[in-house]
Amino acid sequence: MKQIMIVAAAACTALAMPAAAAPASIAGKWKTDDGKSIISFYECGKAMCGKIDRFLVAEPAGGARDTENPKASLRDRKLLGLRIFWNLTPDGSSYEGKGYSPQDGRYFNADIKRVGNQLKVKGCVLIICRTVTWSKA
Repeated sequence: MKQIMIVAAAACTALAMPAAAAPASIAGKWKTDDGKSIISFYECGKAMCGKIDRFLVAEPAGGARDTENPKASLRDRKLLGLRIFWNLTPDGSSYEGKGYSPQDGRYFNADIKRVGNQLKVKGCVLIICRTVTWSKA
């Protein structure tokens, strides 16, 4: 009888706890807020990653390069196909991980949340944050 009561109590406790809902999927192709490129988000291991999938503006001859990278040895790598988000894992209603901005060569903490056909992309360096809205491509 005691075992039945313990099982019943455990079942009631489990039912009383709200289930943690996974954030809406960010997988797919997204147009950046400036309209210059398409970023593709995809599964990579147990997390999500994002790479530059396509440019919507003309690239310079030989392709756009990572000229603003703080590491001189990486400044000649091509931007097309470059992974700029990694280790994005579910956290509440969004995905949190790391990101890189080739426009200014900064690495940042990323928080990405899907809201309908839009992505709210928040990047923070120390205490300074910036949020942009991307649209489904």
